[in-house]
Amino acid sequence: MTQPLPKILPVNELKNTANIMKTCKESPVPIVITKNGYGEAVMMSVKLYEEMFAKMQTAALINAGLEEAESGAAPMDGKEFFDSMRSKYGK
Repeated sequence: MTQPLPKILPVNELKNTANIMKTCKESPVPIVITKNGYGEAVMMSVKLYEEMFAKMQTAALINAGLEEAESGAAPMDGKEFFDSMRSKYGK
């Protein structure tokens, strides 16, 4: 699945804040703000930020699990895992 390229806006277009906020909210990708042709900042909607952050957290957890497995950690089956979580967190 390919991701669309980020939108690019020059910094002088930030004067119209209502339009910029609308663009951020509607954009499925981050908006790169440029100054003199170079990237200076990135803007995105809260929804997009939360989605990206959740993906990064998921990737970090998967990588941590893979590193644990590669270092020789004993495997745990699903029932054992959920039982340990219930006892740890009381639910």
